[in-house]
Amino acid sequence: MSVDLVGFLGVVLVAYVVPGPDFLVVVSSATDHPAKGRAAALGAQSGLCVHMLAAAIGLSVLAARSPVIYDAIKLLGAAYLVHLGVRAVLAARRSARRRRAGHENPAHAQGFDAPPPAGDDMARSRWRSGFTQGFLTNVLNPKAALFFLSVLPQFVHGDGSPARQIFLLGILDVLIGVAYWFALVTIAARLRTLLARPKIRRRWEVTTGWLLIGIGIGIAAA
Repeated sequence: MSVDLVGFLGVVLVAYVVPGPDFLVVVSSATDHPAKGRAAALGAQSGLCVHMLAAAIGLSVLAARSPVIYDAIKLLGAAYLVHLGVRAVLAARRSARRRRAGHENPAHAQGFDAPPPAGDDMARSRWRSGFTQGFLTNVLNPKAALFFLSVLPQFVHGDGSPARQIFLLGILDVLIGVAYWFALVTIAARLRTLLARPKIRRRWEVTTGWLLIGIGIGIAAA
């Protein structure tokens, strides 16, 4: 079995570098906490595994050929991105109101990152939240399904099993993504000290929130 690995690697790297919904969710989670960022990254790649398996067994073909199924997935994904964006914007506004009311922690107001110690329950909650957001953002993205359905076959040769070749390329894609996201999480986590400042944190939340809303509306309208 032979596949065009060089061409495939080039396409995959470009796909990861260009910011999209996964990028925003992973970076936003990482600036909240590195562990949450890693969980979001693994969630996104788990969603990618769903698309890979669906493409390998032919379910993506059915979804792509059925406008109803495709549109349903597209609208669900768009709605989820808008939901995440609205949550981020509302959280920023609540934080601003608390600050104006004088209820914000003085240490936080001075720009010090002094969160309370995280117990096992908080760590598990953070992990679940990050993983769920990453997974749903990816698995409800019809463009990810179409990547495996229309782009991957371009690098598959006819002298072997297409399903096996798609599976091989998909696994490679997932592993590359894990390495890329974890490196991105490390970089984004370094912004936590800067984002500990209330005004900067709120601006970041508002910006990422509106970007998610914009991407969601764009997906729904496409």
